Amino acid sequence: MNLSRRKFFVSATTLLAAGSSFLADILHASTRDTAPETAAPNVNYLPVVTPNVESLPWTMKDGVKEFHLIAEPLKREFAPGMTVNCWGYNGSTPGPTIEAQEGDRVRILVTNKLVEPTSVHWHGIFTPNGMDGVSGLTQKRIEPGETYAYEFTLRQNGTYMYHPHADETVQMALGMMGFFIIHPKAEPGPRVDRDFAIFLAEWAIEPGTATPNPNVMTDFNIFTFNSRVYPGTAPLVVKTGERVRIRLGNLSMDNHPIHVHGHRFMITGTDGGPIPTSAQWPETTVDVPPGATRTVELVADNPGDWPFHCHKSHHAMNAMSHTLPNMIGVDQAKVSKEMSKLVPGYMPMGSNGMGEMTDMNMPGPKNTLPMMAGDGPYGSIAMGGMFTLLQVRDNLENSATPDWYQAPADTKARLVPG
Repeated sequence: MNLSRRKFFVSATTLLAAGSSFLADILHASTRDTAPETAAPNVNYLPVVTPNVESLPWTMKDGVKEFHLIAEPLKREFAPGMTVNCWGYNGSTPGPTIEAQEGDRVRILVTNKLVEPTSVHWHGIFTPNGMDGVSGLTQKRIEPGETYAYEFTLRQNGTYMYHPHADETVQMALGMMGFFIIHPKAEPGPRVDRDFAIFLAEWAIEPGTATPNPNVMTDFNIFTFNSRVYPGTAPLVVKTGERVRIRLGNLSMDNHPIHVHGHRFMITGTDGGPIPTSAQWPETTVDVPPGATRTVELVADNPGDWPFHCHKSHHAMNAMSHTLPNMIGVDQAKVSKEMSKLVPGYMPMGSNGMGEMTDMNMPGPKNTLPMMAGDGPYGSIAMGGMFTLLQVRDNLENSATPDWYQAPADTKARLVPG
């Protein structure tokens, strides 16, 4: 691999004051076709589980943890019955979760397999200026077919993100984002038994189509946890009495008030870093604004199947049309009879609320999810979108999920053993 090097200089005074060099190299290399095959060695922290998403492996090279991200088009199944044309990293949206530890030096090789230039910004992470990932300002664009190397030392800990700063309206709207988790050298608070990460996103996908519209600014109709919607979202399965950490990231256009049932949590961190114990406060809903992360912790002391969802009512549903007239209370019997003569299979809806749709079994366009999806032990669950289950179990040795919940095929592999 042929490499060219461009050095960034900082003053000797700054170097001496910092006690270490902030000298940064940008390595502009030819395309690397495959990611490292060697799995990461054992680590001394509790790995994060990103439901429905993998973590990024790394190799140690001359004291540096080396990761490889591949920006590329992909197809993502949001739930059975709907597959979406997305952009992401390593075949996934959100991209694989990067995990490292405070004090580590990391090198992230980014290969661009998109049809346009890209870059990667390390959102909330303290990097040398030349590693910040803003194309045209702090670096040259990563052209299609090129590989670019970012390298820096991690000087903080917390929940952070990565995303493009190149044509970001299109690239982020199509799914290019991921978590960058920096574990502390030592946990400052009580030991955590389960550590989950969930990316919040919203999409504009017209019914019957498969490609999100990046030009939409406000009128989104699909809302996802880790680019999945219920019943495709893997549940958060924990054992009764365990301390659970949930990390939330948001690079969408809207804020999302995320609510838990049956428990309360403490808000313990933002993308600015951990919140001191004395400044934490209890909530059952945490608002996650655009461009931010929030970290919460709870003790799972209430067994059962508990909804964990966005409390904006439209965000807990799917594939809604926002241009239909308001038919609440309107008697459609006569017009329905006449319409049925012209349109075979015509079905009126909305006179008595949209809840009737769960029982009507109304056919929809191909590759489109119903507004409310999934069945529970007592019938239809009138939620979808940004919704999953916090499943608190007394015993995890056998089946982690109840018989009525049809978990996605990749769920069991992502569960932390009990």
